Amino acid sequence: MARHILVLLSFCAALAGCASAPAAERRPIAWDGLGQDPNRPAVTKRRLANQAAPESDPNLERQKVLSTLRPYSDAWWAVHDEIEAENDRQLGSKLVICRICVTQPPSEDTTGSIR
Repeated sequence: MARHILVLLSFCAALAGCASAPAAERRPIAWDGLGQDPNRPAVTKRRLANQAAPESDPNLERQKVLSTLRPYSDAWWAVHDEIEAENDRQLGSKLVICRICVTQPPSEDTTGSIR
């Protein structure tokens, strides 16, 4: 009976040693993109206070002007186009496409035939 207990305890000790890793050997955790990134260090309040205030959205004023104009008038479309252009500019500054991913269209007309 003592032999079985000794084997069981050594087995449990081996499993416990495999399950824990030293803190110095911490590896990144796979993150699915939802919620907070577990690999990012914790943000402190002092660090948040040192950051500059986010720039105001230039479209806020345009949205106010847009709400005062008659819908689908020429002036309304002009302001609407400015808002859309600003949104496109902001998206373009955030969007990163590698050069390899963007392929140039072929210079000659091609079809899907194998001949």
